[in-house]
Amino acid sequence: MHEEQIEWTEIIEPKAHLFDLKLKEVWRYRDLLVMLVRRDFVATYKQTILGPIWFFIQPLLTTITYMLIFGNIAKISTDGLPMAVFYMAGITIWNYYADSLNKTATVFKDNATIFGKVYFPRLIMPLSIVVSNLVRLGIQLSLFILIWGYYFFAGAALHPNSYLLLVPVVIVLMALQALGLGMMISALTTKYRDLVFLLTFGVQLLMYATPVIYPMSALPAKYATLIRANPLSEPVELFRYAFTGSGQISWGAFGYSVASTLVLLTLGTLIFNRVERRFMDTV
Repeated sequence: MHEEQIEWTEIIEPKAHLFDLKLKEVWRYRDLLVMLVRRDFVATYKQTILGPIWFFIQPLLTTITYMLIFGNIAKISTDGLPMAVFYMAGITIWNYYADSLNKTATVFKDNATIFGKVYFPRLIMPLSIVVSNLVRLGIQLSLFILIWGYYFFAGAALHPNSYLLLVPVVIVLMALQALGLGMMISALTTKYRDLVFLLTFGVQLLMYATPVIYPMSALPAKYATLIRANPLSEPVELFRYAFTGSGQISWGAFGYSVASTLVLLTLGTLIFNRVERRFMDTV
């Protein structure tokens, strides 16, 4: 009798090459990605009274706070733009980055129970966070466009331009930067739990090093160079410039941001890939 050859549908190997990212496997599990995105969206507001309306309330309250503190009290320049438009533009794109980074950076700690019981490509989890936050970004972006439209038709000095075509590129850059840095921090938190406590504070400091509440034009030259060393600065400035025509855009700084994003993403993915094979021993 001839033994029947068995073709396995899944092969789990104890060792893998560092550069083996199993992207084909990630694609095969795309249904799981969609399910996790749906789960994150539903779970966040399932037991709240206002539900997804919080997507509108949070940026509105933050914008009003910035208008009072930074606009009226501190008198920080808004480049001649209506304060609501200026701050809402920065808040909209920054919130997406900050939320994606905060959640990605704790993915090992938050999902240790699932990782210990079920096998699936671990890269699916941080990807689901970045994708699910796109839903929130879409809602907040629609709110920003409503506010922008009000001032535009009211005759404010707003000049939308061809840079609007680069807005999707800006969103992708912010997503990939959050994903890369978040995976690096997540890998480190499996050993160094203190990073979790420093994360929120660090993200807040990073916001002040990014032109969210001030324009690049308001900075002296030496400080502008320093701020542009932050790879997040140019995407935020470009996002605001695309809708308003106000700001300082540097293609050299934008190229630097793209290069930095690729480096962060590569390092983050490699470190995540290395740690995910043995993190259950330390988490």
